[in-house]
Amino acid sequence: MMNKSFHRGCNGAVLCALLAGGLLFGQPVSSEAAAPLKVPNLKYEKYTLPNGLEVILREDHRLPLVAVDLWYHVGPVNEKAGRTGFAHLFEHMMFEGSEHVGEKAHFKYLEGAGATGINGTTSYDRTNYFETVPSNQLDLALWLESDRMGFLLETLDRTKLTNQRDVVRNELRQDEGQPYDVADEAMGHLLFPKSHPYYGNVIGSHADVEAARLLDVREFFHDYYTPNNASIAIVGDFDAATIKAKVEKFFAPIPKGPAVEKVNVVTPPITTERRETVTDTVQLPRLTVAWLTPEAFHPGDADADMFLTILGQGKISRLYQKLVYETQVAQSINCNNQSMMVASIAQCDIIARPGVKLEDLEAAFDKEVESLRTQGPTQAELDRARNKGLTGLIEGLQLLGGFGGVADMMDRYNQYLHDPGYLPKDVARYEALTPESVKKIGQEVFGKNQRVVVYCVPGKKVTEDVPRSPENTDADVKVVPPYAPEFETAQNWRKDAPKPGPEPALHLPAPKSFALANGLKVYLIEEHALPVMSASLVTMAGGEDNPTDKPGLAAFASRMLTEGTATRSSTQLANDIAQIGANLGSSATMDNASVGVGALSNNTADALELLSDVVLHPAFQAEEVERIRKQRLVAILQEGDQPVLSALRVGQRAVYGDQPYGFRAVGTTESVKAISQADMKAFWAAHYTSKDAALILAGDLSEAEARRLAEKYFGGWTGSGAADASAIPAAPAPPTRKVILVDKPGSPQTTLIAFGLGVPRNTPDYAAVTEMNSILGGLFSSRINMNLREKNGFTYGAFSGFAFYREGGPFYTGAQVRTDVTGPAARELFSELNRIHTDPATPEELKLAKDNALRSLPGSFETVSNESALMAELFVYGLPNDYFQKLPASFEAVTPEAVAKAAQDTIHPQNLVVVAVGDRAKIQSDLEKLDLGPIELRDESGDLVKKP
Repeated sequence: MMNKSFHRGCNGAVLCALLAGGLLFGQPVSSEAAAPLKVPNLKYEKYTLPNGLEVILREDHRLPLVAVDLWYHVGPVNEKAGRTGFAHLFEHMMFEGSEHVGEKAHFKYLEGAGATGINGTTSYDRTNYFETVPSNQLDLALWLESDRMGFLLETLDRTKLTNQRDVVRNELRQDEGQPYDVADEAMGHLLFPKSHPYYGNVIGSHADVEAARLLDVREFFHDYYTPNNASIAIVGDFDAATIKAKVEKFFAPIPKGPAVEKVNVVTPPITTERRETVTDTVQLPRLTVAWLTPEAFHPGDADADMFLTILGQGKISRLYQKLVYETQVAQSINCNNQSMMVASIAQCDIIARPGVKLEDLEAAFDKEVESLRTQGPTQAELDRARNKGLTGLIEGLQLLGGFGGVADMMDRYNQYLHDPGYLPKDVARYEALTPESVKKIGQEVFGKNQRVVVYCVPGKKVTEDVPRSPENTDADVKVVPPYAPEFETAQNWRKDAPKPGPEPALHLPAPKSFALANGLKVYLIEEHALPVMSASLVTMAGGEDNPTDKPGLAAFASRMLTEGTATRSSTQLANDIAQIGANLGSSATMDNASVGVGALSNNTADALELLSDVVLHPAFQAEEVERIRKQRLVAILQEGDQPVLSALRVGQRAVYGDQPYGFRAVGTTESVKAISQADMKAFWAAHYTSKDAALILAGDLSEAEARRLAEKYFGGWTGSGAADASAIPAAPAPPTRKVILVDKPGSPQTTLIAFGLGVPRNTPDYAAVTEMNSILGGLFSSRINMNLREKNGFTYGAFSGFAFYREGGPFYTGAQVRTDVTGPAARELFSELNRIHTDPATPEELKLAKDNALRSLPGSFETVSNESALMAELFVYGLPNDYFQKLPASFEAVTPEAVAKAAQDTIHPQNLVVVAVGDRAKIQSDLEKLDLGPIELRDESGDLVKKP
């Protein structure tokens, strides 16, 4: 799904640190000394084609994959007032099909090739398009990217423009439906004057997007989507002997475009504090404070990153410790520094706890900011921030492409600095920071008179929508072909899609496994390409083990594991994690609970010591339990601000009732209030046992090291419990179809999701069900999405899927749609659900679904955290170690008859509960006309509401 984004790449708040020196600050947590860090060597080559396209190449043969990442140096920074949103509009138009590729065929080609990470994103300074393909499909990716660069205008007509205007405006409405979106927009309006390109939303406004006309957008494409205004990074398993010839073949014939003028924007400084109060349909008020900071990669930019990190990123930050942990006046803290071309934005968002006035919250916030400004950070604070940055940077190098991978990082460096290999210099600028330099930027930039303040308080949400353009818009426009007939004839070779090369050998990793004497199972995948590791302790302590009257117990107990141990307070634990730059988290799904840690491999021993401490010695301190209880109660309250979460809560309960599958993991307000400290201790003792758990290891460690460390840190674990996985109550009878309305007055969209009974993860029909769902609603090119989004423009994206729990789990399908088309969208959704029975999958549909399932598998193993998650599936669902090696054969064996049977067995339109979260006054009558069943009114918790 295409999306907008404010990407900062390696220049993020804590993404760059001491790579050049290869050392971490601070003392080791465990008794074992940290090993020297193995620093990656990122070699690359850059050259420029005669037409101006910059080409960046880096070989990486870890997996049979190649990432292609194409950056156009155009964004809102190039747009004019009244013509905003054009760059983002083209992010969508570029997927609609070009002259030789065909209409709406871009995704079909890539999904059939098994591509992963197919997307496009827009930020203020650039637009990028990327995909990661099997190495034998590189020609296909180059063909697709070159054809839309050189031959999009031939097919850009008013029909496509009208459709994508609708889709983009649906995306804008989807954003507007999110809590605090109006506050973010107000913040941008206070920071910049109206004439500034950063003043508005990246997507643009409803008025400007709707006013986009065919000749306007064609001119915009002609000016900016040219080879001399772009760079392409190709990273992965390509043949160095042929790669340049391939690039030249596809891109060199595209003519050079007009020269792009250098952006010349002056950002007026803020000299007096600016304030505004806005209203939104939110449960809790939010304080937003923002400043202008130095431009990306300019002096002071890195210092501002560290200032924001130390101030308000993570559990060890000053604001979290003071406002969330100690005084508990804030529900959440998030600070970040968005580094951009003509100005950067430092922003802190603080959501107040119930009953806390924003004025009091602001006073507490100001005190922490002033303390950091006037006294500066300690050396330890700066060290921790940089340590975490180093881990984040190197972990990101696992990704070839996608959003934030190696190709994207090199393109970013190239755009801002003309140096794709800037990494060592980037590291050096962070290494050079001192507490004094961070203090200096605080005094220069983060003053009260240099900021904007936005209060967002509960009230009416005000958005500005406009009518759709008349049906005959642009009907009389005459367009001029961009090329002479002779040139078009010379490019006729592009009409045929490139044939794939020989299929690369599919070597999917199988774990080594062994068991300790205490019964703990250990799975290991060795991966030594980068100095990173991932470790997870997985136990069968999921939501299915919740008592009927206490949903949420498993998740509450899991959450408490990272809030202190017998020897570490919550704060000390956060300090120790930050000291080695690690990430530690815990969670519980319906089927299991897990605690995971990710770190650089020279800190493996420290990471496992921390992991074992939180799993084996949780404190469940009374005061910490009460603190987290308050947070979870507020989080449940906040779910009412999120239409999709409301729909999930209502839908699951409507289908499954009061059994475990009928509740969200967090539980209910009543259950969270009722769960006691003793309940959690008893649950941990019963379910966190070595005989019912697995240690999942992946990354840069050997089998001998894995055995030694597993024995050292988990060999003494026994546990007194002997709980087996609880028996899930039998699935309820399929529901009788009905519609549940959850009223959300003023909502710009309707969240429309239908729920029914699904199938378990280890069903023997898993491959057939997966491919059937890909055809129905699982892929971008699926029937449901192509109907609701591409054909009708009802939504930004439509879907279907299965929650493959151990004993079933729900089937779900739907979309967030325009309020005024709720009825037609529901009709089309059920049309497709019925059609999957009456119109069997075509050979082309099945081939695409099968090819996608088969060829995308290697991309699932691209990071050690992904590998850990896949290995956890083996343990949780009782699958053999070679399951993923045999899965391709299962996908290949799926027949048309198996797909038809999967649809017959799992898709039951007459047994779906339709949940519609939206403005009841505007949608109820249209839903009644569809005769989908009786209509009930329920609140956001799923309780019945009496009709007025």
